[in-house]
Amino acid sequence: MKVLLADLETAWRGGQNQALLILKGLRARGHEAELVAAKGSVLGERARESGVTVHCVSRELFRIPAAWKMRELVASGGFDLVHANEAHAVSAAWLAGAHKYVPFVISRRVGYPIGTSRASRARYEAAAKIVAISNWVADQVLASGIQREKVTVVYEGVEIPLRLTEEQRKEARTRWNVTPEVPLLGCVGVLLPDKGQELLIRALVRLRKKFPRCKLLLAGEGPSRPTLERLAAELGLRDAVIFAGFVREIHTVYCALDVFLFPATFEGLGTSLLAAMSHGVPSIAFNRCAFGEIIENENNGLLISGPDVAEICDAVTRLLENSDFAASIGKEARKRIEENFSAEHMVDGMLRVYEELLASKDRT
Repeated sequence: MKVLLADLETAWRGGQNQALLILKGLRARGHEAELVAAKGSVLGERARESGVTVHCVSRELFRIPAAWKMRELVASGGFDLVHANEAHAVSAAWLAGAHKYVPFVISRRVGYPIGTSRASRARYEAAAKIVAISNWVADQVLASGIQREKVTVVYEGVEIPLRLTEEQRKEARTRWNVTPEVPLLGCVGVLLPDKGQELLIRALVRLRKKFPRCKLLLAGEGPSRPTLERLAAELGLRDAVIFAGFVREIHTVYCALDVFLFPATFEGLGTSLLAAMSHGVPSIAFNRCAFGEIIENENNGLLISGPDVAEICDAVTRLLENSDFAASIGKEARKRIEENFSAEHMVDGMLRVYEELLASKDRT
């Protein structure tokens, strides 16, 4: 099987991590896979480092250069299937008429309804299969009027890390200048209003009344960073909030944490939540979107109604004051990810989608 995967995002986010995992997973299973990526993208760079053939294109001019490249590649007859990993790639693949040559797969990662314009509908109607990353996302796709037989769910996955040693934890905390006795909370994600980092900074003010040395590590860049830095300074938390920026060696964040906080209010699934849980970090999220598909409350994580600062503080306090409870939550969290949300599970699920489409094509 030879798959052409397209992703035209320039930044590195959860969807781009999934694209790289698919590419690597397919190659590890003996299949061929190539990538159409935006010039200068982090995904393109990392895919090339992994040995993947990358076709770099401009995503400007309404994605027309990307569409030309995709049509050239697909029309040559060298690919069995095209997979668009995000919205820009969906547009380019549709403009290329990829669906006229081979089965066309779309990954749907957001909970927004599919647009009602003729062009928006045509793009998704052209797909042989729309792969939602959670049941919640699938429900939004179906509510948009897409035929049920076109929609399937393949959960996103993360690579399962080796079990954390005390030495690794010590090294990770040293990187962030955090001593062993300091309670360290953390969040990984783009700094945006709907990601909820402001709530965590406000919660830290209350938490430090009970845990005076408590700190918050925010990993990620984004347009909200200046606003968040000003808020931390105004609340007297300049030295208590660590703005780590973009962290390539992201495991150094998870390994250092005592509690992971995921205060997003609108998310298709949540790759950073999966990653934190895979590292055995006790995690807290809001009981909305697809988070209840990941966390079994009180067993492998805590779900709170949110967004509410007092609720966040209460949940964090439970974990910091009860080390046995926190350890149990962390142990079960890792088990949950191993059994349901690993990269291996994700790649296997995507491969089944591809194989079913190609088998169906052969029968017609």
